[in-house]
Amino acid sequence: MKEKRTIKPEDLFKLKSVSDPHLAANGKDCIFVETKMLEKENKYCSNLFYINVQEKNQPVQWTFGENRNYSPRWSSDGTKLAFVSDREGKGQIYVMDTNGGEARQLTKCPNGATNPVWSPDGRKIAFNVALKHDETLTQTEKQEKKEDKLLVPLEVEKMKYKSDASGFWDGKYNQIGIVQVESGEVELLTSGKHDFQLQSWSPNGNKIAVTADLSEDKDISFISDVFLIDTETKDYENITNGIGSFGHVTWSPDGKNLGMFGHEQEFKNATLSKIWLYNVEVKNLTCLTADSDLLVGDYAIGDFQQGAVSPGILWGEDNHRFYFLATDHGNTVVYYGSLDGELYPAHLDRQHIYGLSTGGKIDRAVVAISKPTNPGELYLLSVTTGELEQLTNVNEEVLNEVTLAEPETIQFQSSDDWDLHGWIMKPVNFKEGEKYPLILEIHGGPHAMYANTYFHEFQCLAAEGYAILYINPRGSHGYGQAFVDAVRGDYGGKDYEDIMDAVDYALANYDFIEKDRLGVTGGSYGGFMTNWIIGHTNRFKAAVTQRSISNWISFYGVSDIGYYFTDWQIQSDLNDITTLWKHSPLAYVDQMETPLLILHSEKDYRCPIEQAEQLFIALKHRGKATKFIRFPEANHELSRSGKPNLRMKRLNYIIEWFKEYLI
Repeated sequence: MKEKRTIKPEDLFKLKSVSDPHLAANGKDCIFVETKMLEKENKYCSNLFYINVQEKNQPVQWTFGENRNYSPRWSSDGTKLAFVSDREGKGQIYVMDTNGGEARQLTKCPNGATNPVWSPDGRKIAFNVALKHDETLTQTEKQEKKEDKLLVPLEVEKMKYKSDASGFWDGKYNQIGIVQVESGEVELLTSGKHDFQLQSWSPNGNKIAVTADLSEDKDISFISDVFLIDTETKDYENITNGIGSFGHVTWSPDGKNLGMFGHEQEFKNATLSKIWLYNVEVKNLTCLTADSDLLVGDYAIGDFQQGAVSPGILWGEDNHRFYFLATDHGNTVVYYGSLDGELYPAHLDRQHIYGLSTGGKIDRAVVAISKPTNPGELYLLSVTTGELEQLTNVNEEVLNEVTLAEPETIQFQSSDDWDLHGWIMKPVNFKEGEKYPLILEIHGGPHAMYANTYFHEFQCLAAEGYAILYINPRGSHGYGQAFVDAVRGDYGGKDYEDIMDAVDYALANYDFIEKDRLGVTGGSYGGFMTNWIIGHTNRFKAAVTQRSISNWISFYGVSDIGYYFTDWQIQSDLNDITTLWKHSPLAYVDQMETPLLILHSEKDYRCPIEQAEQLFIALKHRGKATKFIRFPEANHELSRSGKPNLRMKRLNYIIEWFKEYLI
């Protein structure tokens, strides 16, 4: 038998991501997206695959080529499939007959089209489209290119003028269009200086549910209301009336109820999302999980999956029962709910469920599951028995070649008696009696959650001979409202103590850890905490800070979220420079003795690169050991969806830095 090898960063080019499964209404036909990296072309490629979940045969590829094909959606009768493809440049809506034949392009929008939603009768498809005020849905490519490409100044009049995802705002608003499947005729359902997000079509075809913020001053508004738009008159009806932020809106099959995720922003961006129900007949909105500490949706983080989609509430055929995903204690779980208020897990295990589809059935579901030693596959879940049957095995070849580290769950109490939860990975090829260096990993957010999911970075470090420690300190999702809110106003306080308590616990309970060879790394909030840690202790011999915050004073206003995130999280603003500086790692630069590698993206608008520049210069000016790596054209999402070659370089920089200072 061939001896297995350890995994390398470059194995990302061999691994495939399966995501966004959709089970047709017949309960047997399933379509999903498979994404892989193309090394030579330095890009991602996505195609659609079909599988019959009853026959459990090998998946059949339905689209081909080296472009991105995604967002597959069945028509209600299952005879057609709509999807988005960028094969002609910008993403457009395509449709294909499920009995065979070439896909046909439906839209030719100047800036592309996304998010296809079928009408109940299968004759129309609604979609999202970005348009400037003078653009139409049928603008030709020649018209699109008529403007001279000279550089022009950017005129800024609002605070929300940039986004880490899409860059500087260019005058486009997100509208909703409708296309006739047979004729290709298109029309706009919405217009004006507002962004609309398409949600779902009512079963009778008369209404479309959308979300939007129609506030006059959106710079100081953070609501997301649900509107029902009449498809004939285009009249709006606001059913949430400005009370909070809502999304993932789905109709019950009889059209009498709408289910949605949302909250009233009681704790700003630390507020738990809940299940809400709107009765269409009596026009009544109620929160079904008001008394529950359950977080609905998938808030687990990783660095591998591409195109994962949270499905919202999936109604059963009886109009009474439904399923959804929830985030709970390091796992994501399939939950069952009903109009009577019943609520319990339908499938609970140590896992990350990042995709869910029922096709309207109540007894079965297709789920996408990742575990620490499995990047992700599709399974058929029997809801009544809890049994899983594997449907795909896209990473079998790679997993048969490599040895991966299996994390061990740890549970302990903080110094002030809070229950804490995390994991420790032994190095690959661990040998009893030997000592190993430990790397502490810290997640971003801070309102996110480490989970029982595959993390390529962790596996690559474990393959190099490091033990890996990672926990969910207070501020993390998955452990209730009080826990997630506890970090606000206390950055570098009890959250720091939680993390150091975890290090103490690991050293006290795992004698294979070499206490004098500790490393630390993290990104975003995790980068902030890495900076904070090395300014408050010299226990760590090496550190890598990624897309970090170092100075809350200069962060104010330069981030795409800076002017309100600081208010919400630090609970201070420029009227209180003392508090902002107290929570800034840069204030403690004189105490930083740990060799620090600084990784940052040039086009990171979430944590702008000036944060890294200040820290690097301050350290270098003081003669400290540091190095600064700037990733061109990359944004805040480099580690998860950046250019493949830059993702590889990032991982290798981390490995080499720890190798230099810890081995």
